[in-house]
Amino acid sequence: MSTIRPFAALRPPKEYVEQVSSLPYDVMSHEEACRMAEGNPSSFLHICRADIDTDESRIHDACTYEMSNHNLQQFIRKGFLRKDATPCYYIYRQIMWGRVQTGIVGCASVDEYLNNTILKHELTRKEKELDRINHFDACSTQTEPVFLAYRKHEGISTAIREWIKFHKPEYDFTSDDGVTHLLWPVADAEVIETIRKGFEEVPTLYIADGHHRTASSAAVSAKRRAAKPDYTGDEEFNYLMAVTFCDEDLFIMDYNRVVSDLNGLSPQEFLSTISATFDVRPASGEGPAAPTRKHEFGMYLAGKWYRITAKDGTYNANHPIESLDCAILQTNLLAPVLGIDDPRTSPRIDFVGGIRGLQELQERAGEGVAFALYPVTMADLFNVADNGEIMPPKSTWFEPKLRSGLFLHEIER
Repeated sequence: MSTIRPFAALRPPKEYVEQVSSLPYDVMSHEEACRMAEGNPSSFLHICRADIDTDESRIHDACTYEMSNHNLQQFIRKGFLRKDATPCYYIYRQIMWGRVQTGIVGCASVDEYLNNTILKHELTRKEKELDRINHFDACSTQTEPVFLAYRKHEGISTAIREWIKFHKPEYDFTSDDGVTHLLWPVADAEVIETIRKGFEEVPTLYIADGHHRTASSAAVSAKRRAAKPDYTGDEEFNYLMAVTFCDEDLFIMDYNRVVSDLNGLSPQEFLSTISATFDVRPASGEGPAAPTRKHEFGMYLAGKWYRITAKDGTYNANHPIESLDCAILQTNLLAPVLGIDDPRTSPRIDFVGGIRGLQELQERAGEGVAFALYPVTMADLFNVADNGEIMPPKSTWFEPKLRSGLFLHEIER
């Protein structure tokens, strides 16, 4: 049983939504955030990245979190954000490259995260958790949603489909990155009950993206519970804002690797060494060699593309982690040949999301080597989470990203 409950969102009136909305806080540098918000006082970056109004050197200082709250209150005062009068679900649709994904915006239970009804597949870093803890706590608001997934439930899909069929979206705009965003508030009590009961029949929710936001929301909830020991469990701080998508809608892109050097090997020595565990052949034709199936990799080395395929016996095909291509590459090549023992901390490896294309790998390989990976599937992600395992770092790249500033969840102080 899963809980997704309606809430009264704080969100932009439709006449402001394009100016307010922004990319998520964690996909840009300070300099990029400053450029994106330049000349736009209603950009949501003033709330989720208030360091653009303080200073990059003070990004984690108390004054920056206080500025986030100050800017949030200013947005409310100026009418850039308004709170809905009644709790709603919100149907949120994104269209990118002709692909459509449609989810329900609501609030998931913190307790279900703590008891593993909501499953994770990534580790979190304490410093990143602390940043969002301080931000959510200072604003008394969850300013950006968690991205959850679930196995398809026909009742929920039908409710979404029927509502969209007979109602016009309140938001309908295309952002600068070419993604179209549509939003339908759902305030009808009967439809709300249908959606709520539908989620009660979903046995498990999965964190697709936003592990740090989830952990941070839970930590702020713990602080509020400690400050209010007679809490009932119905308070908003017991819930975290999420967009929840059916697995069939979701698209995971490749997440590729670039290593800055060959660990003292010449290109020919490197090719000879990896031939023990990979079948190596030059890629035919011009341009990048995108892998066409699992366990095949595109490799760019010394100005040439190759296709390398993991040999039988070099991985456990039945293990949820060891069978992943990122794990096969790490175990059989990155660690033993290139000396990348911990990809989380090594300064010699970089990760490139598939949205940037394989040409980016060519440009960044330099004297090193780049690897194009076949994308992880939703079935892989579910299998890892169901088995209580943790994926290797930088395994999944979801597109499109959830747009920020379209809905916020206020929690009590």
